[in-house]
Amino acid sequence: MIRKLMPFLSKYKLAAILAPLMMVGEVFAEVRIPMLMATIVDEYIPVGDTQKVMETGLLMIGMALMSLCFGAMGSYFSSKAAMGFGAELRSAMFSKIQGFSFANVDKFSTASLVTRMTTDVTRIQTAVVMILRVCVRAPVMFVSALTMAYAVNKSLITVLVFAIPVLAIGIAIFMSMAYPRFIVMFKKYDKLNAVVQENLIAIRAVKAYVREKFEKSKFAKVNDELMEFSIKAEKVMIFGDPLMMIVMFSCIISVLWLGGKQIVFGQMEVGALTSFLTYITQILMSLLMVSMVFVMLVMSKASAARIVEVLEEESSLKDGEKMLSEVKDGSIEFKNVSFRYNADSERDVLENINLQIKSGETIGIIGGTGSSKSTLVQLIPRLYDVTAGQVLVGGEDVKDYSLEALRNSVAMVLQKNVLFSGTIKDNLRWGDENATDEEIEAACKAAQAHEFITSFPDGYDTDLGQGGVNVSGGQKQRLCIARALLKKPKIIILDDSTSAVDTATDAKIRQAFRENFGHITAIIIAQRVTSIMDADRIIVLEDGKINGFGTHEELLKTNEIYSQIYYSQQKGVEE
Repeated sequence: MIRKLMPFLSKYKLAAILAPLMMVGEVFAEVRIPMLMATIVDEYIPVGDTQKVMETGLLMIGMALMSLCFGAMGSYFSSKAAMGFGAELRSAMFSKIQGFSFANVDKFSTASLVTRMTTDVTRIQTAVVMILRVCVRAPVMFVSALTMAYAVNKSLITVLVFAIPVLAIGIAIFMSMAYPRFIVMFKKYDKLNAVVQENLIAIRAVKAYVREKFEKSKFAKVNDELMEFSIKAEKVMIFGDPLMMIVMFSCIISVLWLGGKQIVFGQMEVGALTSFLTYITQILMSLLMVSMVFVMLVMSKASAARIVEVLEEESSLKDGEKMLSEVKDGSIEFKNVSFRYNADSERDVLENINLQIKSGETIGIIGGTGSSKSTLVQLIPRLYDVTAGQVLVGGEDVKDYSLEALRNSVAMVLQKNVLFSGTIKDNLRWGDENATDEEIEAACKAAQAHEFITSFPDGYDTDLGQGGVNVSGGQKQRLCIARALLKKPKIIILDDSTSAVDTATDAKIRQAFRENFGHITAIIIAQRVTSIMDADRIIVLEDGKINGFGTHEELLKTNEIYSQIYYSQQKGVEE
């Protein structure tokens, strides 16, 4: 796990090296101060040597300032290394996620990925700071203070023989109990983020249905669960502080008792006892800092495991061995295709699909809810891979193309239309970043979007807001169609992409397609028969199987499902 994360620190290697070196300098300056103080108390004050007192006092101030400077620089370099490490880690995770297939994203869930890139990375950053500062400072302080204490009084050092094993055993027990609890706690974080994300995405629906009270109660439930498991995790660790205090005060009392007796019998000076107490405190504080590091490492270990899980996840989609870089035409063929989302699923969602679509054809797809219409078309640009059989585009297996080449040739307007923050023009150039204003305007005219765009005061420079909140559902659909057309694809897939527009506008879009884009293979998924009845051929899907395939007229005569849908919709129109 550490080996997997270490490369992300390489860019900040210098800061990571300098930070512990500064900590060492801070410690060496700090441990000198108690000895200088003991010298003043035991040697110079009894003889009234004011000059020596002043010189030694100035030396103490110099050591304190040196310790301060080294500590400040250590904090700076450790923070720089940790923040840089976190930035590199987030960047690597984001890049990895961009290469995920739909199946990979489904495995982790969006909320979990957000938690891993935020909360988990933050914990790792904190751990890196602690490692670079405390993991060096504490051991060096322990050894240095122990050495100085031994030099002051060999007999009193035996007090630590009992203290250190007690602390070590206690810390080990607490850590072993805490780790599994932190794992559960992080899963509760994922659940909380999922609820918050869902609520914010659907906030308009929440308000429309007056479900604020329900959403509050749902949030309160997951929030209380997180609090409960956080308390359970922290409850184990909080016992570390009382244990530390008990050991520390026991050591101080023992030193005062034994040291006081030695002073009475003239075996030890007051200044020496004072410095010894300071060293004992430094030794115990260094152990306390080590225990804090261990607590942080326990928490960060769980976070690191979750981060590494993302970094080690391999996309279920790989470029084919042939790495074909060009799609010849828009022909599509399904050969004995079956598909299921998970290998352990009980049944296929698509079963034994056989289709041949000529380049330039317009194909309609219709079927009931759950008939796997969207799943079928998602196999063409390899958003998912088939479980069995082959999908061919341009006469070649889609797996033989590079993913970039294949997807550049297939434009897909998904069922859930997505627009991004920025202007209309910015969003349209997702289709072609080098598209001219004339090309953008032509695509928008074909998608019946030009008229409403020019009605806005800023026209094509209108800011859409996050997720396209400043346009209606029908306008959003038309913008997405225009964006797809700008790709100049060989295949365009419209997944129920005109459901929010009126029938007249829908008809104009289809007419524009026939007149201007007849060379493009068009696949149109629709709920309305009128949206696909003028297609070259129509596929009727039922329960993941092809129930019928032919022209509108043929299906009306031969396919019961299609005729039922058509006549029921016509009846609705007549009424």
